[in-house]
Amino acid sequence: MMGQESEEDKTTRNESDTTAVAASSELEARVGRLEAELKERVAEVEALNDRLLRLHAEFENYKKRMARERSEFVKFANEALILEFLPVLDSLERALATARSAAEAQAVAEGLEIILRLFQTTLEKVGVKVIEALEREFDPNLHQAAAQVESPDGRDNIVMEEVRKGYLLEGRLLRPSMVKVSKVKVPSSEFRVSGSGEDQPETRNPKPETVEL
Repeated sequence: MMGQESEEDKTTRNESDTTAVAASSELEARVGRLEAELKERVAEVEALNDRLLRLHAEFENYKKRMARERSEFVKFANEALILEFLPVLDSLERALATARSAAEAQAVAEGLEIILRLFQTTLEKVGVKVIEALEREFDPNLHQAAAQVESPDGRDNIVMEEVRKGYLLEGRLLRPSMVKVSKVKVPSSEFRVSGSGEDQPETRNPKPETVEL
């Protein structure tokens, strides 16, 4: 009959209602899980943010501490070196007092020689070594040519005189040696002048001279 619902229709409707309820429950459960996961993620982000803030604060404190330590280091970095030089200063003061009262120049010279050795020893302690330049071949990496002089023995490009000593610091150039370098004299037989006939060798006997660079 049209007005009556069949058993089959009731069953179908009940199944549909059950399915809808089940789907709604599953959706609610899924939403609940997502909300729980969201809360966990928010808590993790907050924890990471808090940790980041602490690390940033620690890093800022570290930078300030390092800046203070660096300032202190720069201020007192030469303390040990200065302590090494104080005995040299003491010796210079004593030498000056001796020079003012000494009757002989020899005593002053000996005192200054002692001070020089003391000063050289102090420099060696901190890695400073003198460059051995005299009678060595000119090396532009270690020497600075101040002048050229005529070679007395036919050797060219040899350091003949030290104008100012050079030094190395732990093997690295600190200051080059300022030197005078030998230059071989050109033989007079190589100079010729033009004449009306054949070229005649010119007789020249120039005096040795120093050529400033």
